[in-house]
Amino acid sequence: MTAVLLTVVTDAALASICFLPVDVEPEGYTFWVLFVALVYRTVFTVLGGFVIVKLAPHNPMKHVFVIAVVSLLLGIGAIFAEWDMFVHWFLIAQAVLAFPSVWYGGKLALFRHSKIPEREWSGFKLNHH
Repeated sequence: MTAVLLTVVTDAALASICFLPVDVEPEGYTFWVLFVALVYRTVFTVLGGFVIVKLAPHNPMKHVFVIAVVSLLLGIGAIFAEWDMFVHWFLIAQAVLAFPSVWYGGKLALFRHSKIPEREWSGFKLNHH
């Protein structure tokens, strides 16, 4: 949700200063406009993974994994839904970057706050009996 909210706000802000075209056919988006959009959306997705770890009551990387999979599936869905309407490389790049971006954000949060036991660094909490 963090990434979506930040993306919508940033898209609106960039449209208000005429950097991001509004009501333009997909061909109207230049490579650099799409590249900048891909970069900030990827950064926001990493931030989303970071926030998930901070908000997870337990097993934070399991929460990150679920959201990363959902993000990947939404990205794949966007490829199919917008294939005829948008630039292909952008759609594919968003889908490909979705899972690793969320995952990296989660790992970054774990690394920055090493209160998390080392056994969770592999991604899932190991149950030791």
